[in-house]
Amino acid sequence: MRGAPGASPHPLDHPVRSALTGPHAGFAERRGDVLRYPPEVSPFTALPATPSGQDWADAAALAGPGAMFSYAADVLPPAGWEVVIRVPAVQMVGDGVPAPDGVAAPDGALARDGAAAPDGAEDVVRLTAADVPDMLALVEVAQPGPFLPRTVEMGVYLGIRRRGELVAMAGERLHPPGWTEISAVCTHPAHRGQGLAARLVLAVAAGVRARGETPFLHAATSNTNAIRLYERLGFRPRRTTMFHAVRVPAEIAAAPAGEAR
Repeated sequence: MRGAPGASPHPLDHPVRSALTGPHAGFAERRGDVLRYPPEVSPFTALPATPSGQDWADAAALAGPGAMFSYAADVLPPAGWEVVIRVPAVQMVGDGVPAPDGVAAPDGALARDGAAAPDGAEDVVRLTAADVPDMLALVEVAQPGPFLPRTVEMGVYLGIRRRGELVAMAGERLHPPGWTEISAVCTHPAHRGQGLAARLVLAVAAGVRARGETPFLHAATSNTNAIRLYERLGFRPRRTTMFHAVRVPAEIAAAPAGEAR
C-alpha cells in the first residue's frame, strides 16, 4: 500500500527513520543523512531510501570497523561488506484490533503496571530496567529477535511470570508518529501453546490504542503460524520489507565529510 505519486511518505514506509526523526528523536545518533539508535538500545540504523556511497561511509563511521548493524530496506551494502542476515518480512497494521475501554486490555489485564487477571490466570505486569536480566535470559532461549540491555527504554514492555520465572513477554519498539511497533513477542518453549503471546500482544496493543495510536508489527514471511495468529488478533498485512544485518569491513577508509551528531 503506497501513497499517490508526490505524496508524503507514509511513516511506516521507513519506520526506523520516522521514529528517529519523530518520537524517538532523543535516541538518535546522526552522521550526514544516516541515523541510528545507540547500539545498546537497538541495532537499527536508518539509511536513505537509495543510499549513496557517502551514506554507506557515514553508516560505517557511526558503527565502527568490524561492527554489525541492522536496517529495514531491500538494498545491499557495498562490496566488501558482510551480509550476516537477510530476512524477508511482512509489515502488519493493527487497525482491526479493538480499541480498549480506558486502559483496560483484553482478558482483564491492564496495559500499565499489572492488574488482577481473571479466573486465576497470571497477572500481566509491566517490566522495568530491574527485569532486564530476566528479559535477556528469556530472549536467549526464545529467540524473538534483537533485544539489548536498554531496549526496554523504547516503550512499554509487559510480561507474565510463573513461580517467579519470566515465561512470556512483549513490548513496544519503533515509534513512528501515530504508530507503535509491537516487538519481542516471545514465550519460553516450555510454556508455549497456552495463548500467552496472544494475551500479551493484545495487552500491549490496548495500551497503544488507549493513547490514540495504532499498533503495527513485523513477522518473517516464513513464520506463517505467527502471521495467522496476528491476523486473528486484528492485524492485516500492509507491505513486505527486507531486514538486513550487515558487518562493516574490519578495514575501511575513514568517512570524509558526513557530520557526526
